[in-house]
Amino acid sequence: MSELFARWNKISLVKRILIGLIIGVILALTIPEFASPIVIFGSLFVGALKAIAPILVFFLVTTAISQHKSGQKTNMKSIIILYLIGTFFAGLTAVVASFIFPINLTLGAEISDVTPPGGVIEVLKSLLMNVVDNPINALFNANYIGILSWSILLGLALRNAAESTKTVISNIADALSQIVRWIINFAPFGIMGLVFDSIATQGLDTLFGYGQLIVLLVGCMVFVAIVINPIIVYLGIRKNPYPLVFKCLKNSGITAFFTRSSAANIPVNMRLCQELNLDKDTYSVSIPLGATINMGGAAITISVLTLAAVHTLGIKVDIGMALLLSLLSAVSACGASGVAGGSLLLVPLACSLFGIPNDVAMQVVGVGFIVGVIQDSCETALNSSTDVLFTALAELSKKRRVEVRNLALERSKHN
Repeated sequence: MSELFARWNKISLVKRILIGLIIGVILALTIPEFASPIVIFGSLFVGALKAIAPILVFFLVTTAISQHKSGQKTNMKSIIILYLIGTFFAGLTAVVASFIFPINLTLGAEISDVTPPGGVIEVLKSLLMNVVDNPINALFNANYIGILSWSILLGLALRNAAESTKTVISNIADALSQIVRWIINFAPFGIMGLVFDSIATQGLDTLFGYGQLIVLLVGCMVFVAIVINPIIVYLGIRKNPYPLVFKCLKNSGITAFFTRSSAANIPVNMRLCQELNLDKDTYSVSIPLGATINMGGAAITISVLTLAAVHTLGIKVDIGMALLLSLLSAVSACGASGVAGGSLLLVPLACSLFGIPNDVAMQVVGVGFIVGVIQDSCETALNSSTDVLFTALAELSKKRRVEVRNLALERSKHN
């Protein structure tokens, strides 16, 4: 049995998830009555994620803020601004696409207690009240807005703490991330149960809905990669951006697609930056930082899944609320966990904006894991390739400004 278990773990997570998905479909179509007990796997998987997600977000954000070091003389200011702008426009792209192509999900939780917000003023009021919620209560009730605010404040307060204290906080965050990895290893069985339950109760048409969701997610990511990012690059360097864009996608994006980890792709990005003759003092900081906060793909995932839940529940969303979601998805994406499917754990935070209960939000997370075989690979490819793209853009843009200034000085001398 131990040998069989070891062989199973040697198979990549993507392949294991595909196996679980296929088995779930086959059992639902052939022997749904006899295989019904496997539904418990889906419930256990969603329940475990629901339990660990709030405390994981709390410690990850606290650690990231407390470990920040200032005073390094690099071109980081421009790069961070580019990271934030790129992430915001990725989230905005997803919001616009979700309104043009609305997606409805099949959710099984009781949704009669959903109270749609009346407008952007009510959302802002609810947002502010959630910000000052009791931190213990926020963790208990999975109030992700409150969790985010208190973790940021605690992280800022710990910036001047002893290194030993920071190490303890960091170790707790690492331990929680390891627990999430263990739970993610259970994903093939959880997805088998979720897919079985969806098809057995709703029919095979459910899979078509997942197909539409995948197309929308991947379509948004492709649009950002080949339209939005090139526009941002062009505005900085004022010449054809596509050679640089495609080089980053080829040398970084393809590798990240298969590793499904921005952190694992850091050495690849470092080599690419060296090949592009970028400043080592800059990219040695910007690439690891980008693997943490440059999460355009995560912003797309959070926005698309949240609005899919909103459309499913029939909640009306105005322009102000949509823009607020774009901003929140960008901020949330910056705190996405580095583990596979980490961005999905922040979907409940965005869902809380619209009064969607945590039970329903975690079902949306479960749907995200079902489509995650493709979504997470594309998301990581976009995130990781953009790390190099924006690092190169900041340096090339700075060189261009220097050249323009020098040219202007030369002209003024001649005149």
